[in-house]
Amino acid sequence: MTPAVVYGLCLLASLLCAGLLTRAWAQARTRLLLWTAVAFGLMALNNLLLVVDLVLLPTQVQLWWYRQAALAAAIGVLIYAFIWEVDQ
Repeated sequence: MTPAVVYGLCLLASLLCAGLLTRAWAQARTRLLLWTAVAFGLMALNNLLLVVDLVLLPTQVQLWWYRQAALAAAIGVLIYAFIWEVDQ
């Protein structure tokens, strides 16, 4: 029961961060806010897949590769954004 609560709270936290970053981007229109909002959206997807994989469908489906792909995409977006912002 405890891991399911922790996974759910991590999902809610990443969704909240993505939403707040998106709202800040809508007001300020800076590229770094947009990229971090996208990265946190991908992290939220990773956490959603984690909940589905380990809580909802623990034995039927293995979503490990999809979770890792979402996380790698989030990290790639952040690295790209930080490099692009430093260059500008």
